[in-house]
Amino acid sequence: MTKISTTLVSILISCVALITSCNSNKSEAENAKAVLDTVSLSSKNFALAYQDGDKIVATSIDTMKQISFGGATDPAISPDGNKLAYTLSDSAGNRSIWIADMENKSQGKLQVNSNNYYQAMWSPDGAAIAFNIFNSKNLWKIGVIKTDNSGYVMLDSASKINIYAPTWKNEKEIIGQDLTKLYTFDRAGKLIDTRLIADLIGKEFSIASSNRFFYTKDGAKLIFNVGNSDSLDGLTGPSEAVYILDLASKKVQRISPKGINVPYVFLTADDRIFYSGAEKPFTQSKIYVSDLDGNIKTVVDKGNNPTGALK
Repeated sequence: MTKISTTLVSILISCVALITSCNSNKSEAENAKAVLDTVSLSSKNFALAYQDGDKIVATSIDTMKQISFGGATDPAISPDGNKLAYTLSDSAGNRSIWIADMENKSQGKLQVNSNNYYQAMWSPDGAAIAFNIFNSKNLWKIGVIKTDNSGYVMLDSASKINIYAPTWKNEKEIIGQDLTKLYTFDRAGKLIDTRLIADLIGKEFSIASSNRFFYTKDGAKLIFNVGNSDSLDGLTGPSEAVYILDLASKKVQRISPKGINVPYVFLTADDRIFYSGAEKPFTQSKIYVSDLDGNIKTVVDKGNNPTGALK
């Protein structure tokens, strides 16, 4: 993928803003929509979506075709590169997930009975989305819904534990963590497996609710970002990095280089590792892509929270 320069403003499709309905009977998040560009977006083969300041950007693999709009967060590009899920927030702190079709410019809200659900993760087949949701018992859970708004289920709804950072193990299974354990559920919400994270990766790492764990396509490796003991001069807070665990050998290998703080990682369904990180003075984050052997390329000079489509 060609490296994106921040000077490519002239070739960007015009940034567009979020508009809010004047209907005062509904929340801002329910009424707001991302207004996509009027230029036809068909056959543009979007391959990457990421956050750039207060806007989100979707770009083609050659970086020559891009679309961006402001006011949204948590960009999640679909595996086929045709749709973009994102989070909208209102002034009251409500969050909801919307999906934009980048070819026909339609968009709609995922219909979930909650005022706080965010951070969409597409299933490998692009038919469903997993996300974090705050339930009526003031706990964080994982929600799963099909993109046509059918089949909604809240995983592990009866327990009294928080489950964070959902990802898809495969098309039938979803994983999440509660800071100490890694859980595997089927799409109906049945708990399949529970493992202590420390038993998997060791006790020298620290886990935050934002840390994600991804299984590789063959299920033999685990990709994750966690806190470590690195002391990075000028960094406020703990340092994080990307690692890969071979489940058979139990060997943990570091992917991201030392000196870079990596708070976000994403694994595509074809095993490419996208992550965003910053080095001293830790004021600007770049986006990188790596294969499972640790061969790294810089993709975007300024951006964070990347997600990638299939090749």
